[in-house]
Amino acid sequence: MATTIAPEGAPPEVVNARRTESIDAPHILSLVDESTNSIFGRVNVVNIIEKAVLAVTLCNDKDEILGHAAFFDYPNVADVDQADWQTWMNTYYDTEKSTPLNSLFLHYFVAKKEYANGCTREIVRTAFNAVPDVHFIFLAVPVGTYPESYIADVFKPLSTKADKSPPACAMFSCDRHKHVPVVHVRRARVEDHDDLTPIFNRQSDMLKMTYGDYFLAELIEAQDDHMHCLVSEVGGTAYGFMSISDDVNYDLLNTCFELGPFHGLRKPSPNDMTEPPKTPTPTPPPQEENRSPSRSSTKSGGSVGKGENTETDMSKVADSVKESVTGSVPKTEEKQESGNSKQSSGRSSRANSNASEVKVKQRLSDGNLGGSTGSLLSQHEDEQQSQQDMMSGKSSPMIDDSMAAPKPLTPASQKRFIPTYCGEENAFSIQLFCIDERYETRSIDFLTKAFELFPGKEFCIITVPHLVPEFPLLQNFVRVTPRSPSTLPQELYVFHRNGLLKDFSVRLATPEDYSGVEKLTKTIDLHENLLKDLKQYNKAKRDDDGKQIQAFVSTSQKQIVGVAIIRVEEDIEYIRSHYNIEDFIYYNHHKRSEHGRLHHFAINPMFSHLTKHFLKEVLRIGYKTCLYYPLFPPYTDKEIVENYSLVSCLKEMVPVRHRRQIVYPLEQLGINAPSDRVLAQRELYALNHINRKLTLEPKVTINARIVVVGASDVGIGFLEALAYCPHLQFNNLTLISPHGLPGEMSRDEIREKMLSSSHCFNFDEYAKIALQASVNVVYGKMSSIDRKKKVVNVNGYAKVPYDHLILCTGQQYQVPMPTGVDLQSGVTNANLPQSPDRRYLGEKPKNLFVVNDDYEAAVALYWIENKFVKQQSKIIVYGSTLDAYTCVQTLLSMGVSGDKIFMVQPPQQYETTCFNNDVVEEAMMKAMQENGVTLYLGYYLAQWNEGEDNCMDIKSASFTSNDKPLTLECSAFFAYYKKNVDFDAFKALNDACLVFDGKLVIDAYFHTNDVTIRGAGTLTKFQRKYHADKWSHANFNSKEVGIHLATEMLRLFDPTLEQTSTPAEEQLNLIPIYRNPKIQGACLPGNYTYLHVKKPGLAKPLIEEMGQPDYGKEIFTGTPGGEKEYFRLHINQYNNIETITCISKTPYASSNIICLFGLHERCLNNLVSRFNEGLVKDLYSYFCETWSLALYHDRFSDFREELRELLITRPSDGSDSLEERVRSLVDPEMPLSDGQRKELLDVFQSTGAKRAVEARLLNFMSYNYYHLPMYAKPGMV
Repeated sequence: MATTIAPEGAPPEVVNARRTESIDAPHILSLVDESTNSIFGRVNVVNIIEKAVLAVTLCNDKDEILGHAAFFDYPNVADVDQADWQTWMNTYYDTEKSTPLNSLFLHYFVAKKEYANGCTREIVRTAFNAVPDVHFIFLAVPVGTYPESYIADVFKPLSTKADKSPPACAMFSCDRHKHVPVVHVRRARVEDHDDLTPIFNRQSDMLKMTYGDYFLAELIEAQDDHMHCLVSEVGGTAYGFMSISDDVNYDLLNTCFELGPFHGLRKPSPNDMTEPPKTPTPTPPPQEENRSPSRSSTKSGGSVGKGENTETDMSKVADSVKESVTGSVPKTEEKQESGNSKQSSGRSSRANSNASEVKVKQRLSDGNLGGSTGSLLSQHEDEQQSQQDMMSGKSSPMIDDSMAAPKPLTPASQKRFIPTYCGEENAFSIQLFCIDERYETRSIDFLTKAFELFPGKEFCIITVPHLVPEFPLLQNFVRVTPRSPSTLPQELYVFHRNGLLKDFSVRLATPEDYSGVEKLTKTIDLHENLLKDLKQYNKAKRDDDGKQIQAFVSTSQKQIVGVAIIRVEEDIEYIRSHYNIEDFIYYNHHKRSEHGRLHHFAINPMFSHLTKHFLKEVLRIGYKTCLYYPLFPPYTDKEIVENYSLVSCLKEMVPVRHRRQIVYPLEQLGINAPSDRVLAQRELYALNHINRKLTLEPKVTINARIVVVGASDVGIGFLEALAYCPHLQFNNLTLISPHGLPGEMSRDEIREKMLSSSHCFNFDEYAKIALQASVNVVYGKMSSIDRKKKVVNVNGYAKVPYDHLILCTGQQYQVPMPTGVDLQSGVTNANLPQSPDRRYLGEKPKNLFVVNDDYEAAVALYWIENKFVKQQSKIIVYGSTLDAYTCVQTLLSMGVSGDKIFMVQPPQQYETTCFNNDVVEEAMMKAMQENGVTLYLGYYLAQWNEGEDNCMDIKSASFTSNDKPLTLECSAFFAYYKKNVDFDAFKALNDACLVFDGKLVIDAYFHTNDVTIRGAGTLTKFQRKYHADKWSHANFNSKEVGIHLATEMLRLFDPTLEQTSTPAEEQLNLIPIYRNPKIQGACLPGNYTYLHVKKPGLAKPLIEEMGQPDYGKEIFTGTPGGEKEYFRLHINQYNNIETITCISKTPYASSNIICLFGLHERCLNNLVSRFNEGLVKDLYSYFCETWSLALYHDRFSDFREELRELLITRPSDGSDSLEERVRSLVDPEMPLSDGQRKELLDVFQSTGAKRAVEARLLNFMSYNYYHLPMYAKPGMV
């Protein structure tokens, strides 16, 4: 919030306070003077900014820095241990009230001289407002030095104890109450009406419109023993209001929210039913006798202490903690991970959703409730059980052996169990709350008075609509996880009376803490692993291999209320090279020993609002600056995962994006290759991180229900962009998909190659983004949309409410519809009575396979392996798409003989084939001929089983052509005819009256005709007003489209962006153009690896494109299957790489080659001139040479943007930039003359641009040297 400060002898200046960034360091250094150095010493300002828990900068409206301060959580005194500063302070000063929770230390302060007085006070006020728990800010001043007047006016010297004074410094103190008004909370009076009404009207006029002008006075007058009104006043004026009542609908809340950790907001009673009733069951098999009970039936009972006793046994609340990751899902809806079973070939698949049961998997970060450290092994253990079943000869639960079709895992018919609580009511609710924004950080002060008015209640609750932004009061509450079928349009927040206690402290664990930790965590899955690590810490402080362990406990009222266990991070080089941790830290300013890995973290739910303080104390006491937490995919080996538990602080950490890696030619590099720490192969995981800077930086919580339908590349890209916003916390991201999130099954190279790849995401990337941490997943298909109620119906009955609906189901291969012609009638393709593009609405034949995702591929491969290979009967692959070719190659690689495979291709329906390259097509024809695959061209499907009605098992298929008909016998039919919008999706969209014109119609900002519903991807087309009927999202990179969609959505929620509540008015009616390439990759018959990278745009036949005068040139080497393999580059008229085509039997690094797109040929070591001179014989080996490796670096594109920024920026003297000079010389009709080129070269050298470019190049190579050690640096040669 802007404020005004008055400099000496100058007009007042409007200033804004913000967080300091490292790029501010040069400006901060310009404010340093001798007094700064005498008080704070000569310090590295970037290091100070990097490690401060709070760094504040004041800027004016011109963004000039007027002042800066850095605050730490320990004093800057050389001989004081940062982990035990309280002992030192209490030895010399009477500071018993000072604790790590309420104290900060000023380590650095600078300000412009004329603004120094105002800056000092404003920065201190900002610090107190930013951290409401802080009451003291201390300043250590070296002996013999006295602070400047502007500091001395704010910080006053502390009185030392008798005969004691620190030898090296004197301590000064600044108290909250002297700089931030003290808020007094009292009972409301009718006279407060006039003060409060303007505050209410500024924020909303809804109450006035509903209840009239004097509703507030009437509410205050209506107070009784069950309803009270409070106001906060400053200087005799009321600035805040809260209405509280003990009228709470406990049954409704218990039905809609997971209240187990809070014992249903009631006091314990012997009549409570916290476990589902036991029903007689048959005697279980011997191997199941010792199995642990279902997590969904974990005991949630437990007592809550009396409100009158502040020394409540708080562990009893923790005893009631239930695993909220899957425990919040009813047993009948619990995730059935036996569907993740590995087949004998290593393939795994997931059960499909059936029409009567919808599975819901809630996000892992909801495991924060009650400090639950839920089981990361739950999925893995079920997978292991399935593997054991396979080894013991049990049939797969996923596949119907008789039909080889997906067999849904239908849970036993059982009513969803909801605990029943019968005890005394134990909560009151906040019914109305409003406070002036100047004092909103003191909202928590209301609760002390509120609990005094309800001495018998231990919980305060508040419900807020989903679209209401989170306000400071809620940051002290615990968000309660909704039950999966709940459609209540509000969020529930709970605060426990003991959360008001301020004696929360953190220390290293001792052997005496073991019983307290055991009591705290006994209801938590995998608590044995936590206790095992705690025992090891108490025993040796190290693992058996010597790795350091540190264990911390948090206490309140002399009871253990939290525990954290970390180890030193020994893989920090791997983390730095594989994850973008430098988005959050300056790596070189952190010692290797200051990085730690978090293994376990649990905290009592009543103190969950202090989670970040707990982490801050772990960093301080453990001498760490950064913590990392890996989140492993469900198929990870048990030996690795069991060292961790699902930490309850996950939502307080930030997810770190993974980095694309260079594929190195290690044999060529030899000793010049990167170190083994960088090249090491580790288990895949998603990385979460927190550092000192982030511990006092709150996230903006977004409770809006954003529902994404379809796990397409667009949908995953959209969810990833939202989930990886470090300053935003989306609580209600939901994905509706028949088979859940992609990438949940274990690796299977054959299954992964059954479909072509868009290279938007791959198997490793799915594991490294771990969307299960932030996205709720509903397994099912959208069946309808109720726009009035804002509800999506799934599988015909389950309801998923939304505030914003994202439709990105894409297009899928459909069951082809036979034309139904009689082959004896002599009908050809020229006179078909019915279109082959009609929809098939009957039941899918059991041996017809339509493969659109990994799950369907796994089902098909299981059938091939277990049915066809034994029978050796024939298979028809119908289609001419790229996926049809990959299917043929997959069948061949599974051991199916080529003479058993018939590939039937319909007539060409588009301008181009799937390859659009005669060389590749000829290679495919030759490869299939060599493998014995029979190819039929120009055929439409006419009949199954010679016209049999309601065909359920295809034994033969008939086709028509422009000549003779064709009939083929088969035992399996793979359909890759044409992709189309799924019929269920079409029906849902059409019935919801969304405009559908062959595809879902959207505008340039993704809006449909409903402002709350957006669409993206191949499902959509642009409105006709754009006059771009041929253009759609199908022409662009799907991941880029998803990111653009997320950017548009963030304008609604992100406070750092310009807020838009309604669609922007379009001025020019232009469709958006995307820049990233459209990529296709596949494994084709003949064991060819195929890659095609092209500029996004409309598809045209290659011959037609090459005939254009501005086409440019092509460069290619080799032939498919030859001694040198085929590699083709299209270089446009601007000498940039526009198209890449590779097909080779020898594996190559696709991720490297994709990086060539868009580069100028001069960047490729003067490729064109070298090729023309005959120096480039093989493009594959050329781009494997060591000079090219920097081009493949993930930060090379950023480096190019940096150079471009340098060349378009005007020099400080105001002369033209280099780009402007080039533009002034370039004539579109004439090439540059030699004289003009020399003039530009002279300007480039004389202006210093050449030196600047070289300096940035060396900086890039030096900073990324751990990836690029093969390049020589200055001084090496």
